[in-house]
Amino acid sequence: MSPNATIDPRESPDLGNRIRSIRRQRGLTLVELAKMAELSHPFLSQVERGLAQPSIGSLGRIARALGSSQVELLAAGASSTVPLDQPAPRVDIVRGREGSEGGFGSGQGRILVRGDVALLPMDVRGENSEFGDFFQHDEDEFLYVIEGSIRLDLGDDGLFALETSDSAYFKGGTQHRICSSDGEPYRMIVVKEVLRPGASG
Repeated sequence: MSPNATIDPRESPDLGNRIRSIRRQRGLTLVELAKMAELSHPFLSQVERGLAQPSIGSLGRIARALGSSQVELLAAGASSTVPLDQPAPRVDIVRGREGSEGGFGSGQGRILVRGDVALLPMDVRGENSEFGDFFQHDEDEFLYVIEGSIRLDLGDDGLFALETSDSAYFKGGTQHRICSSDGEPYRMIVVKEVLRPGASG
């Protein structure tokens, strides 16, 4: 999908509310987030109010500024359409061809759950052999390498080589970024904690 393509509001009808919620959890003003995402704050205000839809490129910049990913924002915007007075199901099955898909760092991710959840598991695939920018967010994160090998850069906490079947867990606030160790494709399960409004990591 082109970076200039606009997000279809039918696929993620509550995207703006999700962006606003995360922005507030991070303690950012609309102007601060707009500056970090290199967007005008009037445009970002329209996105948060559902009056405008961001392009894929703009959504990527918003996600990066929030310490999130495109796929997480799109999935959260889609799943929050369940009425608040309706309890979440105790069991939810997501089939292999289901789940919201989108950008995750330098790769692609697919959300493996729906609805209001405490943990956000994702199937992440990539083949980038160079590190991108660091991510840093309040949520704890776990990853398990299913295929290939990766380099995991945790900033001041070290650089690690992980092979198939290796895993890593790091606390919220830890800088992190990932790339392929050998230029070959890799696949991981990444599980992020989902913070509730007012919660701290």
